[in-house]
Amino acid sequence: MKPKSASLRSTAKQRKNRKRKSKPGVKQTRLPAAERRAQILRQAEDFFAEYGLTAQTRALADACGISQRLLYRFFPNKEALLQEVYKDAIIGPFKAVWLPQLKDRSRPVEERLITFYEDYFANVLTRKWLRLFLYSSLAEEHMAPDYISDIIKGLMETIVEEVIHEQKHSLPKDKAVIHEMGWTLHGNISHFAIRRHLYRASQTFPERQVITYHVRAYLAGFPAMLRENGNFG
Repeated sequence: MKPKSASLRSTAKQRKNRKRKSKPGVKQTRLPAAERRAQILRQAEDFFAEYGLTAQTRALADACGISQRLLYRFFPNKEALLQEVYKDAIIGPFKAVWLPQLKDRSRPVEERLITFYEDYFANVLTRKWLRLFLYSSLAEEHMAPDYISDIIKGLMETIVEEVIHEQKHSLPKDKAVIHEMGWTLHGNISHFAIRRHLYRASQTFPERQVITYHVRAYLAGFPAMLRENGNFG
């Protein structure tokens, strides 16, 4: 995925034209600091999702209609800004309630997985989220590895433990094996989101139907994965 660096090139005249112009006799509204900061952060998330994390803050300031100096009043440097983007746009959409819901054994694990991934697909695996996540990997930023460490590893362990419990098998002792078994499902659904939102493909079937396909195939193939790792029984 190539950043749209060419579209960021602008002449001094073009940058000047993007600056806000006060109309005669009209007083400009000054936003409270917290509101202005939140506004800049939202625009930064959209900006980096569109142009990549290597895009310059000067171009971001132009896109926000503010000076680069004002941008740095709210975020002391680009690294600090990207850290806030990570917290708000990458890790922020993950709902704390999802893990307890996945562990609710009063419901069949198939139903829990379909419900979770339908919600995860709608709230996390959006076009903006996917572009930010992939751009962070291309830029060798810490966002993608941190998200996997902070969120995904625990999610993989929960999914595998719940399937193991319902199918009455033994849990693998090696955490790396558990994580890979979880990725078998999570990776398929994540790539479905990439196909739909970034490739503009896989548009034929409703999201829930495709998610159901993946969940049922995963559950059906789960015993074979355990046998492969010597944990069947």
